[in-house]
Amino acid sequence: MDLHLDTLDRHFSLPKTGKVEMMRPFSWLRRGAADFMAHPLPSLGYGILTVLTGWLVLLVAASYVYLSTFSVTGYLLLAPLCAAGIYELTSEREEGRETSFAQSIHDLMKNFGQLAFMGAILGMIAIAWERVSAILFALFYGGEAVTMDGFIHALTGEYALFTVAWFIGGLVLACVVFALTAVSIPMLADREVDVITAMMTSVRVVAENLPAMLLWAATIVVLTVIGFATFLVGFAVIFPILGHATWIAYKDLVK
Repeated sequence: MDLHLDTLDRHFSLPKTGKVEMMRPFSWLRRGAADFMAHPLPSLGYGILTVLTGWLVLLVAASYVYLSTFSVTGYLLLAPLCAAGIYELTSEREEGRETSFAQSIHDLMKNFGQLAFMGAILGMIAIAWERVSAILFALFYGGEAVTMDGFIHALTGEYALFTVAWFIGGLVLACVVFALTAVSIPMLADREVDVITAMMTSVRVVAENLPAMLLWAATIVVLTVIGFATFLVGFAVIFPILGHATWIAYKDLVK
């Protein structure tokens, strides 16, 4: 099953995209792990930075429940952008060049403006979700001070309607962001293209490879849950492996 978006070709000059079988994401993950092992130190550098950033964000927002949920969402929204340096590591290896953390940062500068624009778009999405979360909390909690115990109680208690609304909103947001970023950020790191072209290419890739991309999204969710279950420590390895795998997926799907 796929949803070919022919209308995109009439409005954008998009690169050719390919189709893959449903189980291809497991190959991306396996090859991503192999790339991680090929240059573990610079990859771990990005992973450790991700863990430290996550700890800092959660520490700052720990006293405010809706800010904590927003922080987690923002963390997940901006993580693909942070992986841009990891994409460069894999690119350097493919080209037979020496890989290093410093070199990967340097290589990001070739299309930094568009990457920064993408970061601004994701940042605005994160802020919009924070506002929606705040409104939902105000509506369903009737102005009460929301504690973590109260939030947990809302999952099955008197605020069950809030829980449903909040999770549906989060799910819709996650689907939209995934469609826009599945291959757009590695594309921006790889080519001198604009953000709109990269995002529309990503949307078409997802539409044309819906079974494989749904499996890929589910894989990312499972690994992300594992990362949070380990108090973010697992992201030191999970994050770079997913970064390498995403680059491989991009190369597989965009010609």
